[in-house]
Amino acid sequence: MEMEMDKKQSGDFQEGGVIFDAYSEAEMDYSEDGIVDVNRENAGSSFLAYFNVVCVVAGTGTLGIPYALRLGGWIGLFILFLSWSMSCYTGVILIRCLYVNGKQRLSSYKEIATSCFGVIGGWVCFFFNTWILLGAPILYMVLAGSNLEELTKGTAGDIGLVPWSIICCAVVAIPFILVKSLKEVAFMSAMGALATLVVVIICLVMACIDVKTIPPAHHDAVIWKQFPIALSTISFSFGGNSVYPHVEASMKKPSNWPKVVVCGLSTCAALYFLSAIPGYYVYGDQVLSPVYNSISDGVPKTIAIVVMTFHVMTAAPILLTSFALDVEEMLNVTVERFGTIKEFVIRACIRIVVMVFVGVIGCVVPHFDDLMSLIGSFANCGLIFIFPIVFYFKLTGFRNKPIYELAWCGLTLLLGVVGLIFGTIDSIRALIRDFQ
Repeated sequence: MEMEMDKKQSGDFQEGGVIFDAYSEAEMDYSEDGIVDVNRENAGSSFLAYFNVVCVVAGTGTLGIPYALRLGGWIGLFILFLSWSMSCYTGVILIRCLYVNGKQRLSSYKEIATSCFGVIGGWVCFFFNTWILLGAPILYMVLAGSNLEELTKGTAGDIGLVPWSIICCAVVAIPFILVKSLKEVAFMSAMGALATLVVVIICLVMACIDVKTIPPAHHDAVIWKQFPIALSTISFSFGGNSVYPHVEASMKKPSNWPKVVVCGLSTCAALYFLSAIPGYYVYGDQVLSPVYNSISDGVPKTIAIVVMTFHVMTAAPILLTSFALDVEEMLNVTVERFGTIKEFVIRACIRIVVMVFVGVIGCVVPHFDDLMSLIGSFANCGLIFIFPIVFYFKLTGFRNKPIYELAWCGLTLLLGVVGLIFGTIDSIRALIRDFQ
């Protein structure tokens, strides 16, 4: 398909009848291969990008995987392995789609969809992407507010879930409004990844202690009735595709992306197994989500709650920034167009509105486990397992793929469709029961 550069605006380009609004002229550069790329002069290292991946993907997955095993049984470990390997594959091909035209790097998930299926396809993808980029921070604010309410119970700080959730939103809004891109929040990603590791170690040690004092737990090999919702919860645990285009754009060496995403997701998978196996083995069908609610009360549990609260509040700005960058790009909010001060004011207003929306929804739906499953089944199954493969085949064809790759893609699509349809239905039913 032939592509022509629009000469009216150096950042825009046209493919067929669709015009894409790319980055501003100051943000564009030419890569060594001659492709018009984002300006990477001040980009961050691959190591910082790795922390971005780990911080966004890990965390809530670590908390929810033992509960997913409670719903689906030990077979969930196999699904966890499949989800990890499939997520690595789709994470690589998604970024490959950004460069497939060979002339100019696409800037977002939405632009990939638009290049494949036109304007309607782009907006459908944007809807799913928005569900994750806003839904996950809503989930994080619910968790952070619930944690702070529990920590302050019976003290002067016991002001209730809603006020604490609002305070969490106000705290997250500070870096969200002040920083412009993901490379500027990399230090928060590193601290968030470290926080996740601390919580996993605490839960692992406490599970080893509790196994000596609590009755033997009941386990199931597989629970078919709850299997779809368990699958959707597990798929949510690898939900990073929404931010991958922006993470890759923040890298000095984009050629290292496959290593970054595989290492990042492998680290998350290792943390999940360390949390899931002892969590389900020790607490069985009584394990809760978040998993630290299952361990014995005491100082370790309090530390786990505090540390995980810190983690979700460092991960939320990354997701929100990714959404804001998409919106600001669509509205062409750039320094070249508005000037430094006016651009900052417009950008701040957009992000304040986004943060207010997150806070309001978070206060209305304070059910962590069922909300996690709903987000995972409805949006992540599409963004992680379905869309990247469909877009990849649309842009590169499928006749040139080996049979084993086609089979693997077919299995990935099947997993995504099952999680999307059945997981969404079960999750909506659970939320209805919560409000009755």
